Amino acid sequence: MKKILVTGGAGFIGSEFVRQAVRRGFDVINIDKLTYAGDLERLKEVEDKVRFYKSDIINREFIEYIFKTEKPDIVVHWAAESHVDRSILDASPFVETNVRGTQTLLDVAKESGVELFINIATDEVYGELGESGQFFEDTPLNPNSPYSVSKASADMLGRAYYRTYGLPVITVRPSNNYGPWQYPEKLIPVVIIKALNEEPIPVYGKGENVREWLYVSDCADAVFEIIQKGKVGEIYNVGSGEERKNIDVVKSVLGILGKPESLIEFVKDRPGHDFRYSLSTEKIEREIGWKAKVKFEEGIEKTVRWYLDNLDWVMRKVDYLKEYWKVVYSK
Repeated sequence: MKKILVTGGAGFIGSEFVRQAVRRGFDVINIDKLTYAGDLERLKEVEDKVRFYKSDIINREFIEYIFKTEKPDIVVHWAAESHVDRSILDASPFVETNVRGTQTLLDVAKESGVELFINIATDEVYGELGESGQFFEDTPLNPNSPYSVSKASADMLGRAYYRTYGLPVITVRPSNNYGPWQYPEKLIPVVIIKALNEEPIPVYGKGENVREWLYVSDCADAVFEIIQKGKVGEIYNVGSGEERKNIDVVKSVLGILGKPESLIEFVKDRPGHDFRYSLSTEKIEREIGWKAKVKFEEGIEKTVRWYLDNLDWVMRKVDYLKEYWKVVYSK
């Protein structure tokens, strides 16, 4: 049984990975700072099978203690500040967690002699595309937001530690994730909450920006396949091919909920808003044999139904978000 240490395992994607790791028979250690976006409720079903440490990943002394105590074979680094809008309001936490935190983990992992370090990046490190084209693993990085710059820095640090120190790093760049348990500051849960309350649904610009939508269970599944079959030092894009304009995503959610499109309210566009992302998954399909399973129509239906079935959890988050929404959508 391999011992796998997960950072950010109480977050949206990290918790899906932890739940799958337990089901797949891994011995799981979870490190999470439990910021506003972290929630151990996501791990209720597996809490007795996961050892949990509450820690900031920049706390080197405690991270060293965890590695010495647990002696993990594999590290999967999901922990990150991840919301672009928040990075525009204040970039400092993104630099601290995503850059300094990643450096701390890489240093300690190097000293501990781990078998494998999976460094989770994002498609946003590539910058933006026009209406055509795709990002390949060798596309030069050209990030545009404080968030994506911090993730590009973490991405490059991981690759530097492989090249310089021989640390066995694999870099993973997933596209836009969605699904159950996503914190309601991101597009899809915001639309659900606003629509259910018959409130105006804020959409940046004209809603023409395009994202590639990857169902969260597919993302976690891809990482397990990469752990098993990936080559150290390599980069793998993880995408679905399911591109949608933001406005079409909003309309899909409204259609499932039976709510009118008149609720849509176009607001001033996000500063530096990237127009489109699209990943080539030719490499992961060829070398790993992985391909996304969940089509957008199926995934969005499952996602909306999950939120309807778990409104108690969602609404506990809303009071905290009300003031934030006022700030971010009034820019």
